[in-house]
Amino acid sequence: MILTIWGAARQVTGSMHLLELQLEDGVYKILIDCGLNHEAKSLLSNGNFPFDPSSIDLVILTHAHIDHCGNLPTLVHQGFNGPIISTHSTADLSFLLMSDSVNIFMSKQNHEAGKSAKSKKREKNRPLYLQKQVNECMDHFFELEPNKKFKVNESIQIELFPVGHLLGAVGALIEVKEKGKDEFKRIFFSGDVGRKGYPILEDPQSVPETDYMVCESTYGGRLHSRGTTLDEVLLNHIQKTCIDQPGKLIIPAFSVGRTQALVYSLNRIFSKYKVPKVRVFVDSPLGVQSTEIYRKHRDRLNPEAHEFYQKMGDEFEFDNLVYTEEVAESKRISTYMEPCVIISSAGMLEGGRIQEHLYHNISNFFCTILFIGYCAKGTLGRKLLDGMTNVRINQKDMDVYAKIASTDLLSAHADHEELIHFIKSAPLNRLKKVFLVHGELECMEALAEGLEKESIPVVVPERGVSYELN
Repeated sequence: MILTIWGAARQVTGSMHLLELQLEDGVYKILIDCGLNHEAKSLLSNGNFPFDPSSIDLVILTHAHIDHCGNLPTLVHQGFNGPIISTHSTADLSFLLMSDSVNIFMSKQNHEAGKSAKSKKREKNRPLYLQKQVNECMDHFFELEPNKKFKVNESIQIELFPVGHLLGAVGALIEVKEKGKDEFKRIFFSGDVGRKGYPILEDPQSVPETDYMVCESTYGGRLHSRGTTLDEVLLNHIQKTCIDQPGKLIIPAFSVGRTQALVYSLNRIFSKYKVPKVRVFVDSPLGVQSTEIYRKHRDRLNPEAHEFYQKMGDEFEFDNLVYTEEVAESKRISTYMEPCVIISSAGMLEGGRIQEHLYHNISNFFCTILFIGYCAKGTLGRKLLDGMTNVRINQKDMDVYAKIASTDLLSAHADHEELIHFIKSAPLNRLKKVFLVHGELECMEALAEGLEKESIPVVVPERGVSYELN
């Protein structure tokens, strides 16, 4: 069994791990995730696979985020002809997100075409794939229920285990009996690990008995906030911004996952506490579409959400909640004069409808911008969080008078302690080694140090280095 980390090696994006198995009838290749590498020099470089896509026999997709699924259409277009195993909800969300990527590709191409007629410029901004390739990719999806062992052949078995993080997200256990071996070897791929008690999502299950583990490390060395609750944080901002004064609470949120968790949390708060129900706008077409998928798969939500649905009805609908899809509706929200909450994408303020809301409110003393997710260096969101007092929005320099706030209580990634607890949930008497992926190098090293203190063997692999797993 040979493991090669081809993506998310000492970086966050582009998850792609290759497992080569020596079976009686030859080498069998399994690819775990095939995500877009946003840290690559160019978008099109994602099409340069370090292996022949037609040589891959099977793909396992852990969840639908673009840094895990976003390069699958390219893989199929270049010759992959096997099944893509995922949960049902992951398949639905993947189609939505990959289709949205096509829209982003086309928008960028059209924008650059208007600025330059040079052929090299147009080629650089050529879409990585089109909707046709997304549709062809979806024909390869094979949906597998969690906690049910699937026999690929006489030598390979697969089982999926819910890990929170996103609707349908799973870790994958692969059991293999290689040529000349008497027993099965096990390797577990975590995907992205969520948190216990996260709104609407199932808690991560314990790691099954395994010989090897490939685990994410996004929040290695970092801890989420303690000592306060999400309800308290949201109530406090609503009270101070929308009730004590006639202000707007603007919450940048990714359309898939974060938006649904936030809407449900607000629904629960307005149902539980005696607080005026201010108008709440969800201004995101993708958010509207993904919420429908959450409704479709509400059997995969957590027990608290099930109980809420039985007692109160739709988790994602309440009085004064307005979903908008049309551009004209979005523009009216930007100039809405009453106190309100505006939930819009993108979460890091890089493009999307949130730009229009910022343009009209960044200089408003009565406005609060509440960040509920991570903002990468260089993004407008990070600049505001770092205290920048003048920013450029829609090609205009604007003074920042709005209050800037943040909370990590809606982070869908396990923190340092939660990751160690997750890894230690595996029977340690069998676990031979843990490979850390999907994190900045300093985070990986911090998590590796924590695991070593627990006497757990750990490796921080480099991209393209192969490991023979005996």
